[in-house]
Amino acid sequence: MKFPIPLTLQDIATIIDCDFVGNADFPVLGMNEIHVVQPGDIVFVDHPKYYDKALQSQATVILINKVVDCPPGKALLISEDPFKDFNTLTRHFRPFTPSETAISHTAVIGEGTVIQPNAFVGNNVRIGENCVIHANVCIYDNAVIGNNVTIHSGTVLGADAFYYKNRPEKFDKLLSGGNVVIQDNVDIGALCTIDNGVSASTVIGEGTKLDNQVHVGHDTVIGSRCLIASQVGIAGCVLIEDFVTIWGQVGITSGITIGEKAVISAQSGVSKSLPGHKSYFGTPADEFRKKYKELASIRLIPDIIEKLDKLQ
Repeated sequence: MKFPIPLTLQDIATIIDCDFVGNADFPVLGMNEIHVVQPGDIVFVDHPKYYDKALQSQATVILINKVVDCPPGKALLISEDPFKDFNTLTRHFRPFTPSETAISHTAVIGEGTVIQPNAFVGNNVRIGENCVIHANVCIYDNAVIGNNVTIHSGTVLGADAFYYKNRPEKFDKLLSGGNVVIQDNVDIGALCTIDNGVSASTVIGEGTKLDNQVHVGHDTVIGSRCLIASQVGIAGCVLIEDFVTIWGQVGITSGITIGEKAVISAQSGVSKSLPGHKSYFGTPADEFRKKYKELASIRLIPDIIEKLDKLQ
C-alpha cells in the first residue's frame, strides 16, 4: 500500500507514538508485508527469528520491537508492539468508511456495465466496460475490475485476510489494507470468495476463469488464462503462473508457486511449490508417473504379506 503523498520517518513515528533510528526527514512511501515490500516501504517484524529477513529485505523502514544495528540506507521505528502499530497505520491510511448506498457514490463504473439488483459496490471501486455483476455480489472498497468481466451471484470480493497473531489472551487480527484486482476478460462463478491483500493486491489475471465456490486467499496472484474448477481452496500469498489448470476440491497451502501450464487433478493437496509443464495429483501432490508407481506398490503389499506368512 502506497501512501497518498510521501511522508517522513518523523511523520510515521508521530502517528504511532514511537522512537526511531535514522534521519527525521528519511522518506517513507508506503507499507507492506515482507513478501511484497519495495524500497520506501515500512515492514514490521516482532520476532528475533525474522529480524535478519526484515532488515535485509527491500523495505527501507523496519518497524521492530528492539534496537538493532541498522543497515546503511535504512531506518528503524522502535515499537513495543509492531503488529499493533502496523494495524494503527492501516487504520490511519485506509480507514473503514461505511457506504451510504448500495452502489457507492465514489465508485466508477464503465460504459456498458450491468449491475443487477441487490449487488453491493463499495467506496472507490473501479469497474471497467461491458461487465456483468449479478445479483447479490458484494464488491468491497477499493476493488479494481477490468473490462468484460462477469461475476455471478453470491460472490464476495475483498473480505478480510485470514491473518491472526496468537496472543495469550486472544487471536489478534492483522487488518487488511490492500485490495482485489480483477483483470480483463475474467469470469468468476457463484459463491466465490476472494480476500483483500493485507497491504497489497490479490490479483486474478487476464482471461482466467473461476468455477463456483472457489476461495482465493490474501495476496495470492493468479496469472493469465488459468482454469480453476469448483471448490478449490487457495491459501494466502500463493503465486499461480499463466495457463495453470486446477480441478475440483484441490487445496493449496500458503506461500508457494505453481508453475506455468501445470495441471493439478481433483482432490489433490498441494503442500509445496510445483514446477510448470507437468501434471500432478494426490496428497501431497506429486507428478502423475511417480504417484501411479506409489499406488501400484501399495496394491502389492497384501500379496507380499501373504507370501511372507506362507514362508514362516
